[in-house]
Amino acid sequence: MSALVLGPSSSGQPRRRTLALAIAASLLLHLAITQWPVRLGEDAETPQPLSATITELPPPPAPVPSPAVPKAKRRAATAAVAVTAAPIERALEAPAGLAELEPAQPLALAPPLDELVPAPSEAQPPPKQLPPRVDLVYRAFLGTGGFLIGEAVYRLDHTTTEYRISTVAEARGIAALFFHGEGRATSQGAITPKGLQPSSFSIARVGTGNDRRESANFDWETGMVQLNDDKSAPLELPTYDPLIVLWQFYFAPPEQDEMQFNIATTRRVYHYVFRRDGTETVSLPFGDVEAQVWRRESGDGQLDARVWMAPSLHFVAAKVRLWNTRATVEFLLDSIRVDQTVAQQ
Repeated sequence: MSALVLGPSSSGQPRRRTLALAIAASLLLHLAITQWPVRLGEDAETPQPLSATITELPPPPAPVPSPAVPKAKRRAATAAVAVTAAPIERALEAPAGLAELEPAQPLALAPPLDELVPAPSEAQPPPKQLPPRVDLVYRAFLGTGGFLIGEAVYRLDHTTTEYRISTVAEARGIAALFFHGEGRATSQGAITPKGLQPSSFSIARVGTGNDRRESANFDWETGMVQLNDDKSAPLELPTYDPLIVLWQFYFAPPEQDEMQFNIATTRRVYHYVFRRDGTETVSLPFGDVEAQVWRRESGDGQLDARVWMAPSLHFVAAKVRLWNTRATVEFLLDSIRVDQTVAQQ
């Protein structure tokens, strides 16, 4: 575990400022990763690490087609087409006396001798598929390239129509001096043509002697999200939760230079505006990637953000920077892990 050695000070002010900065950074870490201040349920479990590391992600699965038309509506539509086509068919009926004539059979023409007959093309290999389980492993640092203060693993489990994202975060280095235990978060919902649509989001803090849990439940039929302490808020599209943001743009890449969306935590709904701000190269442990820079400015000094999304990784966040007037925290993608059996295919 890394540690910060504090120098002597007669007044004690530098020491207090450094501790305050570390605490502020730790709070930002927990807000961004898991929002720790939360009663632990019995369903929380620690994801076991996946065994193989990959350096590129396959494209996302194709969007699920729209639901099929109910049988009653399909029958009505078929009948309408038949009624409309009946007069046309009668008009095209052959005149009397010609029905018995057999149509001449077309002659099969061979290709000219000087024309090359194309050889059958070789079978193309099937496209790579997104593994059913993928881990994004991030490390958190105090400052830009500073002290290690935490790490988190974000796991995506999915089928063709549903997803589950789970994470376990643990404070390291400076943050471990002030925070103990683990932070856990889970998001579940549907995979739609427009990306991920949450149905529930929960957070928990464990291993501290005061384990707690909070949750938010999304009711898209009524257009309301049920928050902690029996609170509720209206749902407006698009609304995500804090875990979806890491994977949303993998399933639905940004198409404009400005993105507006809401993020529902367990306690309230926030509105965010991000704007594209050029491109930069991000150095990751497994290589350099070109990334689009997306920036949010709060305007009130509360919390600004910058996100580096790599097109070569299908817009997974390669780096995230959060800062306010007191602290800066960076999150860097450390590795992408899958099952060993999937990696060998």
